Amino acid sequence: MAKTREQKEADVKALAEAFSGSKIAVMTDYRGLDVPAISELRSQLREAGISYKVSKNTLVKVAIAQTDLKDSDTSAFKGPMAIAFGQDEAQTCKIIADFAKANESLEIIGGLDESGKVLSAQDVLALAKLPSREVLVAQVVGTIAAPLSGFVRVLNGNITQILYALNAIQEKKGEA
Repeated sequence: MAKTREQKEADVKALAEAFSGSKIAVMTDYRGLDVPAISELRSQLREAGISYKVSKNTLVKVAIAQTDLKDSDTSAFKGPMAIAFGQDEAQTCKIIADFAKANESLEIIGGLDESGKVLSAQDVLALAKLPSREVLVAQVVGTIAAPLSGFVRVLNGNITQILYALNAIQEKKGEA
């Protein structure tokens, strides 16, 4: 049964909100996946707080035109697509890439980041190899903290040596 104009307008509005509210949108060609496989993918994405919407290419282009991303080149997006909308770029790409590796029927078409830059399938796979945001933040904090903790250990070593020397002097005076 064909969708009515009102249903299409509602779909476009929902897609436009999803594009505006996410940091990355990963486009996939889901044709060839059976229902259990799509359900499994949706479940994995839902656990990570990522929404996954199936839409026609024309509706996606109209939705993009209604957002700040309207200047994006969407010519690479062809055919029916399922789009994963996420807040963590690396995590979103990683889940999609891992699932595509396990299920060859899922093809990554590309992506669109929050600035409107169109990403190729290779760009999405490169993002999938990055650690998550939390891991990157922890690595930066560790890198910043390492010299400080080393400095504290050096100062602590000097203070410890002074305390040993004072204890030795006190013991000598106590024996005399």
